[in-house]
Amino acid sequence: MAGVRVVELAGIGPGPFAAMLLGDLGADVVRVDRPEPSPLGIEPAYDIANRNKRSVVVDLKAPEGPGRVLDLVARADLLIEGYRPGVAERLGVGPDACLARNPALVYGRMTGWGQHGPLAARAGHDIGYTAVAGVLGLVAPTAAAPTAAAPTAAAPTAAAPSTVAPPSAAVLPDASPAAPDGPPALPANLLGDYAGGSLYLVVGLLAALHHARATGAGQVVDAAIVDGAAHLTAVLQGLLAGGRWQDRRGVNLLDGGAPFYAVYPAADGGHLAVGALEPQFYAEFARLLELGPDAPAQWDTARWPELRARIAARFATRNRTEWEAVFAGSDACVEPVLTMRQAHAHEHLAGRGTYVEVDGVTQPAPAPRFSATPGALRRPPARPGADTAEVARDWGVPSLAAEPAEQAEPAEPAGPAEPTGPAGTPVPPTA
Repeated sequence: MAGVRVVELAGIGPGPFAAMLLGDLGADVVRVDRPEPSPLGIEPAYDIANRNKRSVVVDLKAPEGPGRVLDLVARADLLIEGYRPGVAERLGVGPDACLARNPALVYGRMTGWGQHGPLAARAGHDIGYTAVAGVLGLVAPTAAAPTAAAPTAAAPTAAAPSTVAPPSAAVLPDASPAAPDGPPALPANLLGDYAGGSLYLVVGLLAALHHARATGAGQVVDAAIVDGAAHLTAVLQGLLAGGRWQDRRGVNLLDGGAPFYAVYPAADGGHLAVGALEPQFYAEFARLLELGPDAPAQWDTARWPELRARIAARFATRNRTEWEAVFAGSDACVEPVLTMRQAHAHEHLAGRGTYVEVDGVTQPAPAPRFSATPGALRRPPARPGADTAEVARDWGVPSLAAEPAEQAEPAEPAGPAEPTGPAGTPVPPTA
């Protein structure tokens, strides 16, 4: 994306991450920071979402603020903002004002609820967006793992894989180690903010950019986390409609309901993730785990509670590292559940350079990978305002470097203050 210019109006969460991804892919991203510090209080050097960007500081509530942003917009290809609906318009940098200055601009709007709908003006965060979209309810917490006596001494051969076809959701037993009736687990803010938000915004921006270059006409991309998160469930919606997915968590094939697609604790408290779905992989799993010839068959659903207890008992006999050695080099589809720091050192990720260390900070390398135009970490996280003079020169926008008293009248009047919370405290313009 070298040569593509992006204006990012500073916010937190999915908007900055989307701009980071564009920067990783080579775009020239200029982040328009505010005079006040980030509401998250993160040190700029550790704010990885601001890598591969340059920063200028503009006070959009000052008389000259909107005009300075519009001067940048006139030279940009893409814009990203994450205010609540109507705020950018009141500040003088909404889609109409920006497209009037640059008809080919792609204006990306990143919100949680979207630009319209009953909840559009309401504050929110990832946890609420994924809850309403039906995604959070899919993630079941793990209850205490079942235990059973260790398998009797027998030849370490697996039971023959069942030839019975996988059952429909309607007949799957409710015997998982998950807690289907308990509260859902929280997968940080990965599913909503970044998967359902940032990635869908980037896809929309790239598609609209393709259209703008072909036609000369820009447009507005309304990227709502509820829409993106819902879109992620497309395959599961089909399974649900076809009777092969129950509308409750922890009782389905891929959410912990099956004993061979679940997480088990080892003797030392570490965990192993088992994903032995296909018969040939399950057979290898059962052989290496030494389930024994009398173990229930893979698809003997009536005996799944017994099979789960047996698998749990076997995993409880060794620590995680020992089980890693047992399954190493196999197709049993068993992997350790690692923390973030442990993942940094995993041999596969280290071999691929999935994580890199820059200025003492370990972080993910750009993704995905390209054979001819690889992404790169060209710049550390931008410090607010540090690149003002450089951007003013490179983008040909001298107004950025002007003192407020020297700035001409703004092209658009500044709007009123942004929305406030119930107690009158400022609400960060997040998605």
